[in-house]
Amino acid sequence: MPDAHQARSHAAGHESGTAEPTVSVSGVVLLLLAKIKPAYWTWGWNRIAFGRWTTGLVPGLQFSKVMGSGQNGGFGLVPSPSHQGMFCIFDNEDSAREFINNSALATQYRERSSELFTAMLRVGSARGSWDGVALEADVTMPEKGPIATLTRASIRPAAATAFWRRAPATQDSLHQAPGCKLAVGLGEAPLLRQATFSLWQDTAAMNAYARTGAHMDAINAAHEHRFFSESMFVRFVPVELTGSWQGRSFG
Repeated sequence: MPDAHQARSHAAGHESGTAEPTVSVSGVVLLLLAKIKPAYWTWGWNRIAFGRWTTGLVPGLQFSKVMGSGQNGGFGLVPSPSHQGMFCIFDNEDSAREFINNSALATQYRERSSELFTAMLRVGSARGSWDGVALEADVTMPEKGPIATLTRASIRPAAATAFWRRAPATQDSLHQAPGCKLAVGLGEAPLLRQATFSLWQDTAAMNAYARTGAHMDAINAAHEHRFFSESMFVRFVPVELTGSWQGRSFG
């Protein structure tokens, strides 16, 4: 398993266009969602702009991304001044808990957010990569019980218009999908580097959404017209869910 420096160095090389093989990592995924208080919006924007340079010394951290969100945590083109997320891969659960419970950065998020949600997750299945980093599955997906998913993609510039033309219908169907407990749109960069995180009551509910309607149409179009230069889809088994998001409490 590569260490944090190897994974992040490879990600930087991938962004610059160098041809390197995909690095596979295993560990615990931690997703943090925050609604920043208005007094700290500038701090929040700085986290999105410079976050990748301020997390390098976190013990056990292998990979991280700080991302913005659409208005009210949605999927639109207008960025939210308050909503953002952080995706992290840690060596183990102890490192992830230490970060959430005791790190200066997590404390700042708690103090500066009106809502804060964290999900500690194990990887049940994964395909694709994120800046050249791929996740290895290490648990079995349950037949019953909650699951989470993450879909992220680097959108080809020539396909951006076609991609976003389908986004509203996909977003509406996701929010209305039976069994969807949480859904948020995230992005590393406007228009072209997008992600969706969702939490479901069980696998059957997630499959019912993913394999029908607007979402299925979008998947078929993305495959047929090669919307993405890189993509990753992951299913997770939740270990711990804490905090609140959009008025709903978890844990």
